[in-house]
Amino acid sequence: MQVILLERVPKLGQMGEVVKVRDGFARNFLLPQGKALRANDANKKRFEAERATLEARNLERKGEAQKVAEVLDGKSFIIVRAAGETGQLYGSVAARDIVETLAAEGFNIGRNQVDLNHPIKEIGIHKVTLHLHAEVEISIDVNVARSPEEAERQAKGESLTSAEAIYGVDEDALRPEDFFDPEAAREEEDEA
Repeated sequence: MQVILLERVPKLGQMGEVVKVRDGFARNFLLPQGKALRANDANKKRFEAERATLEARNLERKGEAQKVAEVLDGKSFIIVRAAGETGQLYGSVAARDIVETLAAEGFNIGRNQVDLNHPIKEIGIHKVTLHLHAEVEISIDVNVARSPEEAERQAKGESLTSAEAIYGVDEDALRPEDFFDPEAAREEEDEA
């Protein structure tokens, strides 16, 4: 199906271009989202008549997105979750959780603007890309930790997935004698 793009669509084209796309992509995404019109004579005339308005609206949206991007770019957000000793989360952090965290800080971002291919399943600092506009893309840091104190330690560059970091014990320094009492073994031999 041939469509006229009403805005820039990544990996497809710029506003005003007539592109050929699969029927399902056009019917299920481009047309309902208002990103394109079917490419016929009536719609081509309609697009040319409304071109100035569409370009002005696009510039306005881009300007708003850039203002938000200036404030958000490179910022770090803390998400506290329960996790095991190895740093594996008992749940996961999905795009919905990132949107809720941003909303608590006063930023109104949609779930579809968060580029998270797979949910975050371990503690640490993760880079997350936000698509604020078709032409404005930024990244933020999401610091996933067991507590706010651990988040501060992670932000300083400390790894929290070892026993030493969690309990203050160097697991490599432990010897078998630390777990085994030789006197108890001799007492058992004497009783037998």
